[in-house]
Amino acid sequence: MGGKFFLFQYENDDIVKMRKKHPCGSCEWKVLRVGSKIKLECTGCKRQMEMDRVTIEKATSRVKRGDQIFDRKPS
Repeated sequence: MGGKFFLFQYENDDIVKMRKKHPCGSCEWKVLRVGSKIKLECTGCKRQMEMDRVTIEKATSRVKRGDQIFDRKPS
Protein backbone atom coordinates (compact mmCIF):
# COMPACT_ATOMS: atom_id res chain seq x y z
CA MET A 1 0.00 0.00 0.00
CA GLY A 2 2.64 2.54 1.02
CA GLY A 3 5.60 3.79 -0.92
CA LYS A 4 9.23 2.82 -0.52
CA PHE A 5 9.63 4.56 2.84
CA PHE A 6 6.08 5.00 4.10
CA LEU A 7 3.71 2.44 5.58
CA PHE A 8 0.52 4.24 4.53
CA GLN A 9 -0.37 6.33 1.50
CA TYR A 10 -2.77 9.10 2.53
CA GLU A 11 -5.34 10.72 0.23
CA ASN A 12 -7.90 13.46 0.78
CA ASP A 13 -11.09 12.32 2.57
CA ASP A 14 -9.43 9.22 4.07
CA ILE A 15 -10.44 8.39 7.64
CA VAL A 16 -7.37 7.75 9.80
CA LYS A 17 -7.67 5.87 13.09
CA MET A 18 -4.99 6.91 15.57
CA ARG A 19 -3.55 4.74 18.34
CA LYS A 20 -4.46 7.24 21.08
CA LYS A 21 -7.80 9.00 21.55
CA HIS A 22 -8.30 12.73 21.19
CA PRO A 23 -9.48 14.50 24.39
CA CYS A 24 -13.01 14.67 22.90
CA GLY A 25 -13.10 10.84 22.90
CA SER A 26 -12.81 10.23 19.15
CA CYS A 27 -9.84 8.38 17.64
CA GLU A 28 -10.74 8.97 13.98
CA TRP A 29 -9.50 11.87 11.87
CA LYS A 30 -10.41 12.95 8.33
CA VAL A 31 -7.56 13.87 5.95
CA LEU A 32 -8.12 17.36 4.52
CA ARG A 33 -4.80 18.03 2.76
CA VAL A 34 -1.77 15.94 1.85
CA GLY A 35 1.74 17.24 1.25
CA SER A 36 4.92 17.30 3.27
CA LYS A 37 2.57 17.97 6.17
CA ILE A 38 -0.88 16.42 6.46
CA LYS A 39 -3.88 18.42 7.65
CA LEU A 40 -6.40 16.43 9.70
CA GLU A 41 -9.85 17.14 11.15
CA CYS A 42 -11.17 15.29 14.21
CA THR A 43 -14.44 13.50 13.35
CA GLY A 44 -15.74 14.09 16.88
CA CYS A 45 -15.18 17.79 17.62
CA LYS A 46 -14.09 19.08 14.14
CA ARG A 47 -10.78 20.46 15.48
CA GLN A 48 -8.14 20.76 12.75
CA MET A 49 -4.42 20.17 13.10
CA GLU A 50 -1.43 19.84 10.83
CA MET A 51 1.31 17.27 11.44
CA ASP A 52 4.33 16.04 9.54
CA ARG A 53 4.04 12.70 7.75
CA VAL A 54 6.51 10.83 9.99
CA THR A 55 4.59 11.69 13.17
CA ILE A 56 1.28 10.62 11.62
CA GLU A 57 2.83 7.36 10.37
CA LYS A 58 3.84 6.46 13.93
CA ALA A 59 0.42 7.36 15.38
CA THR A 60 -1.75 5.67 12.72
CA SER A 61 -3.24 2.25 13.33
CA ARG A 62 -5.67 2.08 10.38
CA VAL A 63 -6.62 3.99 7.23
CA LYS A 64 -10.13 3.72 5.76
CA ARG A 65 -10.65 4.77 2.14
CA GLY A 66 -14.21 4.26 0.99
CA ASP A 67 -14.91 0.53 1.49
CA GLN A 68 -11.22 -0.40 1.82
CA ILE A 69 -9.46 -0.66 5.17
CA PHE A 70 -5.66 -0.69 5.44
CA ASP A 71 -4.33 -1.94 8.79
CA ARG A 72 -0.86 -1.59 10.24
CA LYS A 73 0.93 -4.89 9.74
CA PRO A 74 2.32 -6.44 12.93
CA SER A 75 6.12 -6.42 13.00
